[in-house]
Amino acid sequence: MNTTKDPYQLDPSMIREPPSGLIDSFKYLGPGFILSASIVGSGELIATTIVGAKAGFVLLWFIIFSCIVKVAVQLEFGKHAISSGETTMASLNSLPGPRLGKANWSIWSWLVLMLIKTVQLGGIIGGVVLGAEQLFPWLGTANLIQTESMTIPVRYLTTLLIGLSVSVLVYRGYYLLLEKASLIMIGLFTVMTLVSLIMLQTTEMAVTGAELGTGLTPSIPSEAALLLVAMGAFGITGVGGDEIMAYNYWLIEKGYAAYTGPRDDSPEWTRRAKGWIRVMYWDAILAMVCYTLMTSMFYLLGAAILHRNAMVPQNDELISTLGTMYTQTLGPGARVGFVLGAVVVLYSTMFAALAAWTRLFSDAFSQIGMFDFRNSVSRRRAIGFLAWVFPVSWTFLFLFFKKPGLLVIIGGVITVVILLIVVYAALYFRYRRLDERLKPSRIYDVTLWISALAILVVAGLSGSKVITELIGWAR
Repeated sequence: MNTTKDPYQLDPSMIREPPSGLIDSFKYLGPGFILSASIVGSGELIATTIVGAKAGFVLLWFIIFSCIVKVAVQLEFGKHAISSGETTMASLNSLPGPRLGKANWSIWSWLVLMLIKTVQLGGIIGGVVLGAEQLFPWLGTANLIQTESMTIPVRYLTTLLIGLSVSVLVYRGYYLLLEKASLIMIGLFTVMTLVSLIMLQTTEMAVTGAELGTGLTPSIPSEAALLLVAMGAFGITGVGGDEIMAYNYWLIEKGYAAYTGPRDDSPEWTRRAKGWIRVMYWDAILAMVCYTLMTSMFYLLGAAILHRNAMVPQNDELISTLGTMYTQTLGPGARVGFVLGAVVVLYSTMFAALAAWTRLFSDAFSQIGMFDFRNSVSRRRAIGFLAWVFPVSWTFLFLFFKKPGLLVIIGGVITVVILLIVVYAALYFRYRRLDERLKPSRIYDVTLWISALAILVVAGLSGSKVITELIGWAR
C-alpha cells in the first residue's frame, strides 16, 4: 500500500491531484505489471507454447488477438473501481438478478467456477516442482520414506515446501519486495527469450516470411481437440477473467480510488477521476504491450522448434521439453538458464495469483456475510488464513493429477466462462452505473463491444467443443 491509511476507505485527507503528463504518470504505474507477473507463467510460458507446439504457426493471430481484445473490459472494470471506490465483489453484488442470502448470483457462480479453476494453479506449482527437479535431478528420483508397505517420494515434500513458501510470503506481507524481484527476473527472462528468437533466425529452423504470414492470417482449426486447447489458451493469455477482477484490488491498493476521493458533484472530483483513469489507461496498455510481445515470442519458439520436432510439452517432461526451445538456438548451456527463468516466472505467477485469490475470495465471503472486508483487521485475518489454504490445495491437485500442462489448459477453459460474468458486469457498469461526467468516446464504446462480442463468440465455441468432446467420451 502506498498510503499510511487504509486505501479501501475513501478518506478525503488522502485526495491527491493526478499527474499531468506521461512521464509523471510513470511513478504511479504498477497494477498492470502485477498482473503481468501472474500472466506470464500460466498463459505465456505454458499454454501459449503448448498451442504453438500442437498447431504450428496457424494460430499466432489468435494468441495475439486474445491478448489485445480483453483489455477494454479490464479498463471498464478499472474505471468503475476508481470512480466508485468499490471492490470487485462489492460491485458484482450490485448486479441485477436473483440472490441467495446477501450475495448476488454472480458471486455464487464465480465461487463455483473458481473452485474448479483451482486445478490451474495445481499445474503452475507442478511446473515449479519440475523445474526444481531439472536443476537437482535427485529430487525427482529419491524417496523420503521407503518401506515394504509404503513409499513417499521426495517430490511430495518438495511440492509442499514450495507451496508453503508462497504462503509465508503472502501471510507476512512481503509482496512488494518479491514483486520487484519477480519483475526483474521476468525482464531478464524476456531478454533471454528475445535473444533465443533472434538466434533462431540464424539456423536452418528460421521462421520464414510465408510461415509468419500464415500465422497472422485468421483461420480456425477444424480439429476439436486443437480448438479446445486454443480456447483454453484464449482464457489465460493476456488478462483472464480472474485477473480482470483482481486488477481492481491493485488499483485500490495503489491508491487510485483514494486519490480520486469520494464522489461528489464538484468539477474538482471530475477532474481528479478523469486524471487517475487516464493513468490507469497507461498502466493497462503498457502492460498489455509487454505481455503481448512475450506471448508472441513464446508462440513462435513453440511453433518453430517444438511443432517441427513433434514435441508437445506434457506431464513430467513439461519443463525439459520447453527448454528445448532455448537449447536449439543458444546451445546446451542455455538449459540451466531457461530452467532458472522458468522457475522464477512460474513462482511469481503462483505468488501473484495467491495474493489476488486471497483478496477475491475474502471479499466474496464478505459479501455473503461472513465478515466485513472493509474492516482492515478482518481483511488481514481472512487473507492470512486463505494464504495457507490455497497452496496446500494446489499441492494435492498436482500430486494427484501429475499433468501440469493439462491442468493449466483446463483452468483456461474455466476462465473463458468467468469472462462471461466479467463482460456482463463491465457492460452494466458502463451503461447503468457510470457517472455521466466520465462518459467515454464513441471509439472506446465500439472497442468495448468488440471485446465483449469476441469473448462471447469464443465462449460459445468453447462450450460447443466441450459438449462434443463429452459426447465422444460417453460413446
